Amino acid sequence: MKISVVTATYNRANLLPKLFNSLCKNYKTYKDFEWVIIDDGSKDNTKEIVKKWKNEVDFDIKYHYQENAGKMNAINGVMRYVSGDIIIEIDSDDYLTDGALKMVNDDYEKLDNDNVYGIIYKRDIVNKDTSIKNDLDGKVIKLFDFYNVLGYDFDLALTFKASERKKYIYQLEHNEKFITEARTYYRMDQFYDGMLFRDKYIIKCEYMEDGYSKNINKTFKKYPYGYYQYFKECLSYCKKVLFKKRIYFVKHYILFSYLIGLKKMEAIKGVNGLNKLLVMLLIIPGYMKSKRF
Repeated sequence: MKISVVTATYNRANLLPKLFNSLCKNYKTYKDFEWVIIDDGSKDNTKEIVKKWKNEVDFDIKYHYQENAGKMNAINGVMRYVSGDIIIEIDSDDYLTDGALKMVNDDYEKLDNDNVYGIIYKRDIVNKDTSIKNDLDGKVIKLFDFYNVLGYDFDLALTFKASERKKYIYQLEHNEKFITEARTYYRMDQFYDGMLFRDKYIIKCEYMEDGYSKNINKTFKKYPYGYYQYFKECLSYCKKVLFKKRIYFVKHYILFSYLIGLKKMEAIKGVNGLNKLLVMLLIIPGYMKSKRF
């Protein structure tokens, strides 16, 4: 099966060599893959180093450039150039473990559930405990449940059936440039059994100081409309969710209701059931705290 490694990058010419070198190492054990790069308006020498690499390796490197529009728009736009059966989205500051692509191919070859949309692996994250306490290996699980029913809080390495992944885009609101990937993945959860979980590492990473994960409060303030929709949708998925997670969703729903200018009654009307009751109880202190935020 052909694997498409998809990377959106912006001024990361100094970091991309790690990922490039990991692909070169993987080529020794698995050769049927392509690296699809979407350059989101870099001002550094990304184009030049990628051009150099294309002449040095036997695997296919596809490079596409666009004016800066944000990671999500970049990934949405580049999907039409992806030709693999399996898609792995890898950030420019991440890299593959040795033998990762062969492992992924072998697991997909054995996959016999038509109603899963991909396979979940683990990231080896610097200074982060990513051990799994539950016996999940080989089981099908929804991503929403992994984070909000089982309560894990670290990023995973996601691989997708290309035929299913291409049916969905990262939904952006009000011309914003960013929204959490989870919004799309949680939507996909609603139409499939979930994803097969494998307790194996295929990606290593260390979050950069200029990344979204390190600057979450700035990200929240900059992209409130998308996050409002995201938390509203999360509340609609809350059935067996941990109570502390429900409260987390409610508090953030209130925060973004305030940030996009909703009146209190409009925010209350936007949810139902237990969520409505919790919003009613928390909206006044929530709006006061949001004003300070």
